[in-house]
Amino acid sequence: MTMGHTTRNPIRPEPELERPESVSPRRGPVRRVLRWMGFSCVLLAALIFGGFLRFADSVTTLKPPAEPRADAIIVLTGGYQRIDQAVELLQKGAGKRLLISGAHPSTTPTQIRKMTQGPADLFSCCVDIGYDALDTIGNAEEASNWIHDRGYKSILVVTNNYHMPRSLAELAYVDPDIEFIPYPVVNSDLKTRDWFIDPNALRVMLAEYAKLLMAGARNILGLRHTGLRSASLAGQS
Repeated sequence: MTMGHTTRNPIRPEPELERPESVSPRRGPVRRVLRWMGFSCVLLAALIFGGFLRFADSVTTLKPPAEPRADAIIVLTGGYQRIDQAVELLQKGAGKRLLISGAHPSTTPTQIRKMTQGPADLFSCCVDIGYDALDTIGNAEEASNWIHDRGYKSILVVTNNYHMPRSLAELAYVDPDIEFIPYPVVNSDLKTRDWFIDPNALRVMLAEYAKLLMAGARNILGLRHTGLRSASLAGQS
């Protein structure tokens, strides 16, 4: 009897899994970074926009004090309406003395007096004209020198309503111990007027808000420049 032979399949090793030639890098961390960058940009834009709304609200609701009173008055040049208001405050006894800060060097006291129709004796006794300030920083520096020369402790600040927040910020930076009382000059009633659909008014408000942000960042970082004409000329010599 012939025995049949059983054929067995040889045991073969399992083939190794093929590995791709190149493995693409993981994109998870990159996506997370991009996501956080996008979130940060949206948050920053929201903060800036919210800040502008707050700035606009403070400007449009800013009112002069009912009974203004301080040691002295400072008006920041930029229009004769501001100076008219400051001279009127001086006449009413709201302050002992007035500084007109940032006047052009070619402008004489007589020209300013005639333009404001102020009394000659009032100008000769109680009005000082500053020619050294080049910008709002210079206004603050010029005002600080004048304040300390005379020992004043409280100051009425006269300027346009939209310019008031930045002016107060610059003044407080150079003289944090002085009480600065805002007396805004309102050229137009921004509270009842739809200024946000007026291109000119909107442009002024946006520009002033941008300057306020830059002033705040500059003061925090200590990157201030001198705003005095005398210091600029000294640096060039």
